Amino acid sequence: MGSNTPPSRAALEPFATLDPAALAGLPASSPLTVRSAAISSPYLYLGTGGGKLLLFTLDSPSSAILPLPAVARLLLLADGLLLLADPLLSRPVRRLGSVRNVAAVAARASESDDDRPSCSLAVSVGKKLLLVDLTLHDADELEVRTRDIALVDGVKALAWVGDSVFVGTASGYSLFSTTNAQGGDIFTLPESSRPPRVKPLSGGDEVMLLVDNVGVVVDRSGHPVGSSFVFNTTPDCIAEVYPYVVVAGDSKVDVYRRKNGAHLQAIPFARPGTGGLIVASEDAGIGSDVVVIATAYKVFCYRKVSAVEQIKALLRRKSYAEAISLLQEFEADGEISNDMISFVHAQLGFLLFFDLRFEDAVNHFLLSETMQPAEIFPFIMRDPNRWSDLVPRKRYWGLHAPPKPLEEVIDDGLVTLQQALFLKKAGVDTVVDDDFLSNPPSRADLLEVAIRNIIRYLCASREKDLSSSEMEGVDTLLMYLYRALNLVDDMEKLASSQNSCVVEELESLLDDSGHLRTLAFLYGSKGMCSKSLGIWRILARNYSTGLWKDHAILPETDSLETSVGKMSGEEIAAVEASKILQASSDQDLVLEHLGWVADIDQELATAILTSEMREKQLSPEKVVAAIDPEKVGIHQRYLQWLIEEQECDEPHYHTSYALSLSRSAMDAVRLGSNNEERNNKEFDSDMQFIYLLRERLQFFLQSSDLYDPEEVLDVISESELWLEKAILYRKMGQENIVLQILALKLEDSEAAEQYCAEIGRDDAYIQLLDLYLDPKNGKGPMFTAAVRLLHNHGESLDPIQVLERLSADMPLQLASDTILRMLRARVHHHRQGQIVHNLSRATNLDARLTRLEERSRHVQLTDESICDSCRARLGTKLFVMYPDDSVVCYRCYRNQGDSASPHGRNFRKGGIFKQSWLVSR
Repeated sequence: MGSNTPPSRAALEPFATLDPAALAGLPASSPLTVRSAAISSPYLYLGTGGGKLLLFTLDSPSSAILPLPAVARLLLLADGLLLLADPLLSRPVRRLGSVRNVAAVAARASESDDDRPSCSLAVSVGKKLLLVDLTLHDADELEVRTRDIALVDGVKALAWVGDSVFVGTASGYSLFSTTNAQGGDIFTLPESSRPPRVKPLSGGDEVMLLVDNVGVVVDRSGHPVGSSFVFNTTPDCIAEVYPYVVVAGDSKVDVYRRKNGAHLQAIPFARPGTGGLIVASEDAGIGSDVVVIATAYKVFCYRKVSAVEQIKALLRRKSYAEAISLLQEFEADGEISNDMISFVHAQLGFLLFFDLRFEDAVNHFLLSETMQPAEIFPFIMRDPNRWSDLVPRKRYWGLHAPPKPLEEVIDDGLVTLQQALFLKKAGVDTVVDDDFLSNPPSRADLLEVAIRNIIRYLCASREKDLSSSEMEGVDTLLMYLYRALNLVDDMEKLASSQNSCVVEELESLLDDSGHLRTLAFLYGSKGMCSKSLGIWRILARNYSTGLWKDHAILPETDSLETSVGKMSGEEIAAVEASKILQASSDQDLVLEHLGWVADIDQELATAILTSEMREKQLSPEKVVAAIDPEKVGIHQRYLQWLIEEQECDEPHYHTSYALSLSRSAMDAVRLGSNNEERNNKEFDSDMQFIYLLRERLQFFLQSSDLYDPEEVLDVISESELWLEKAILYRKMGQENIVLQILALKLEDSEAAEQYCAEIGRDDAYIQLLDLYLDPKNGKGPMFTAAVRLLHNHGESLDPIQVLERLSADMPLQLASDTILRMLRARVHHHRQGQIVHNLSRATNLDARLTRLEERSRHVQLTDESICDSCRARLGTKLFVMYPDDSVVCYRCYRNQGDSASPHGRNFRKGGIFKQSWLVSR
């Protein structure tokens, strides 16, 4: 736990020096020798060799050795006697008890049961270990009670911690309990060791047991805790000023860190002459800030240097590593606030920055929570500028120069390096880093490293909650730095994302340096669409003419639905322009730039026209007029989107779409039939394209009722698009022509029969049969198709009409079975109709008979019979009886009519049925 490294900082600083003889008015020939010292806030007590007790007042708070503040007394050990004095030495010193030959004494504050002020003492007298309880009563009377707890011989040192009394003898250390008087050895000492010393630490929680120059730290139970202290010399006296342990010995005072035993400071003194050095502090240790160092003739008062002052002193000497280590220690011990930690990191960063250690500087900037990004602005842009008022006027501890442009910082730093090199050659030590001196960097390398690290800090600052002005400064200066290193990808990524860059500060800079892509992205992100599109148009033209080389890839922004991958610069310009145009509702702007985008990629042009991202859609009339007639694909896809997605019901758009598809289909069919020099793969691809195109045309012709079929028919009349013609003739109601196309041109019997079924008339099948049997135009009869038609639908046709149309040339064996089945079906239908007819007549007759029976049946009423509606006696009144057997008087019948009975049944909505009405005859 100890450290013999040279001390590096001042943990204690002097603030007062006392000369007891001079203060007492004694001549120099009669000096006062100091033999003991004690502090009890705010007093300093000194014991002299002549038996005098001197009292001094300290301006700073301090602690004491064997003061008894609980009972307002001061305990002195002199010539084996215990003496008591009042704190101000205003009364004579009194002897405590009758004990003599006291070897050591230790005190512990406590309270008695009756809440009277009290304290306890552990006293070693001869071979006895006594406990002395002191209780303060009224009138400043002190009650003393003494008891034995153990027999211990040769006691040299005592310490009382908690319920344990630590005893140091020449043979070793032991521990005794004050509650049960039981004890035990802790460890023994070597025969040649120095006298034992016991020092309570950390406010009474731990105890240091000294073995020569090693301090063993134990807890209240005597168990070792942590590691041991290894002092440079054998201590004559030990004191604690938390978090430091102060050790006096060998004409100097050493200061060690309590936590790890590191040697922090050495305070040399002249030979003390008679006696040794004495150090004293308050016993509690933790709350003490003052330590007293006494030589034989003088007393020196030191106070603890604050954490901030220690760090400041190290930074002033440019001991950065030690300052960082000390800051971490103070932070772990909670001795420094978070704001001060951030302050120190910022100060350390500026010092490192001016020492040209830019990476380390920015690391500390990032650790500071209170540093503002605007503090970096003066390194990038000269004052005055747009953000000069945002820069806080902080000077920190005044250890570094005011911020200035980065080039000047590097130039000044290089001058300092040259001076340090000269001094090193002359044998003079400097504070400049040896790595810099052995391998001095170039100005260009330093400038690049500095800019990259400032970029790193500004990028991290973008994640903070900054004001709008600060964000503008951060993003704009970040773009400056990207441009300085020609980091094109980073420039474009920043410009194309959400940013706070000030365009006015950057546009001339980017334009002059040729970073037009970045400027276009920046215009686009700021809503300056016209300027952005103008640049993309220029870039596309330059790329296409070879004036500019292609850029590798697009920046990491959301791409279109197309797969971007590696694209040419011309395509990238079109893609980025399309992103702007898809969101723009400025019709004139969109149509202005549509042409050059379409020349590069028609898919992008279509995406622009059909975009759902814009708030207001474009005028279809102007869009159609603006589309290049040669760009048929764009025209068709736009009309398709307009009709299908926007549900446009304008007939001329439907007609235009149908005409465009028809012409495209005709051209594709013509090209496919003329091009004979094709391999199988090309042929299959062409056939697939023609099939899909005609399928789209046929679907539209069938689904839409708003186009003009005659106009479309005029276009395809000379073509071989027979199915499309059939659809158009069907729209026009030309059934015979449709059947001719389906049956004769396409020879699609199934489609022809399906069309007849849709017509829904039997004469349609007869008409189709006529076409099969007499195709005309020199084509022979289609007997197979005619037999199929008769087989599928002959049962529903009139046999006479069928027989009349059968040709004499038709082979009988082809149609005999079909005709026979038709005749049998006709006879079956006739007989089945007769059966149904007769059954219907029987049912009708039975119903009429039942109705007659109902009307003629007799009803018997008595004097007790009443109306089911008004509950009046019927007597000789006229009455009416409903089918559900309810009887009402004629008056009630007139009121409620014959459709509803008194029982709530409505005969018009629901009839009544009786078992007796079933046909049984």
